[in-house]
Amino acid sequence: MPSSLSGRSGLAGCGEMKPPLLQLCNPRYLPTWIGLGVLRLLSLLPLPVLYRTGTVLGDLMQKTIPSRHHIAERNIRLCFPEKSSADVTAMVRENLRNTARMFLYTGFFWWASRARLDQAIRVSGSEVLDEALRDGRGVIILAPHFVGLELGGIYLSTGYQGVSVYQRSRNPVLDFFMLKSRQRFGAKLIERKSDMKRLVRAIRQGQSCYYLPDQDPGPRRAVFAPFFGIPTATWPVLGRLARLARAQVIPCTTCILADGKGLEMVFDPPLADFPTGNPAEDAARMNRAVESCVRRFPLQYFWVHKRFKTRPSGSPDLYT
Repeated sequence: MPSSLSGRSGLAGCGEMKPPLLQLCNPRYLPTWIGLGVLRLLSLLPLPVLYRTGTVLGDLMQKTIPSRHHIAERNIRLCFPEKSSADVTAMVRENLRNTARMFLYTGFFWWASRARLDQAIRVSGSEVLDEALRDGRGVIILAPHFVGLELGGIYLSTGYQGVSVYQRSRNPVLDFFMLKSRQRFGAKLIERKSDMKRLVRAIRQGQSCYYLPDQDPGPRRAVFAPFFGIPTATWPVLGRLARLARAQVIPCTTCILADGKGLEMVFDPPLADFPTGNPAEDAARMNRAVESCVRRFPLQYFWVHKRFKTRPSGSPDLYT
């Protein structure tokens, strides 16, 4: 996620400094402005049109971006070894289509009105979140990288006080629009490099934290925990954050519905007896929760990411 809007405080949306106009108008960012213009136009189209267009674009991705096709296919084969070659081929095809739909829906995510969001979103299990908040404890929403992830965080901010962590972008134009769109209903974003105390304080004050757990952190910061039976580099942060914030952890999945009928957010019951106090065990518990979500909606996961890029010492590269 975004950059210079966060200012020095690390908390975007609270007296932040906007990037200078001249910086945003630098000719080097013209392609970004054009891309954003295209997304803005796409946001005006009905979701069924974008859904069908995503089918065509996803099929095109298989031929024009072979590297992403290879990564998705390899991930699915590793995680579902029981599937036949024909099944894997079909899963990869539909997953790339959903990935393309995610891109085409971005304009809708960023610019849709509150009323249009309400019409497009179906929520299952919201009583789980409501009950957790009534308990008076903090809440961390465990949100794996599914294709509807972006909208999940935005939509939550329409009905709940929310906070999330973002990664600075080197592109100030992209930064500006991502932060503006994600905060338009009142959400707060805290830069990833900021002091964790800011995030802990926000959760203790009753803000639900939209936490994205499942990308490769690299070898220096990872613990290895099983994910689909594979030792996987995992952020060891969730257990510590839950302990410090005295928070419950609620898994949440946001998926694209068939035929452009909108999106669905699904909340699962809070993780029981979490955290354990053991970072490795907490990472394993988190991965099991993510795996459970993926097994229910395998075609909606972000398989084009090299989830198994970082390997234990002496282990072979899984993508060669």
